[in-house]
Amino acid sequence: MKRLTNFIDKHTSGKKVLGLFILTNSVYIIMLTVTIPKTMEFSNGMKLLDMMPSGYDLNYVNELFSTLGENGRATYLTNQIPMDMIYPLLFGLSYCLLLGYFLKKLNRLHSPYLYLCILPLIAGISDYLENTGIIIMLNHYPDLTETMVNTSHTFTILKSISTTVFFIALIIILILLGLKFLKSNKKSANTP
Repeated sequence: MKRLTNFIDKHTSGKKVLGLFILTNSVYIIMLTVTIPKTMEFSNGMKLLDMMPSGYDLNYVNELFSTLGENGRATYLTNQIPMDMIYPLLFGLSYCLLLGYFLKKLNRLHSPYLYLCILPLIAGISDYLENTGIIIMLNHYPDLTETMVNTSHTFTILKSISTTVFFIALIIILILLGLKFLKSNKKSANTP
């Protein structure tokens, strides 16, 4: 844990965190506005696997891949997945450092709260494993197995849970930071 603390201490300048945050969300916006819609043109309204936080089963994957057709599957593999291989690293680092930055402002970086900074890293790793599963399934279609789908599904669920818990923690930390700010402003206003 000392390594994580040192890493966060070293890289939590406001400019670094803001720059990484902007880069991360720029990639996410490109995915939301370009690569996902481009792939979904072939899906007939069905959600892509990485956009299903509650997971999927073999029947859904077969139906989606069949609906996508050869061109849609190729688009998924060559447009959406490459962007989604950049995003998890950026997400993990950016949000780990963002939370570390706020914990540092609360003087809580060297406390058990530090473990919360691991959540975006878990989400990023899970996203990579999910993407690997999707690549394997796209390359093996139509010969999909329950094991392939269940493995990818498991990482989708893990990504979803760790991301959700992270954002809840971030909101709570931001509320605590806001309360600290209000308290210090009230103190300075009452000081003659």
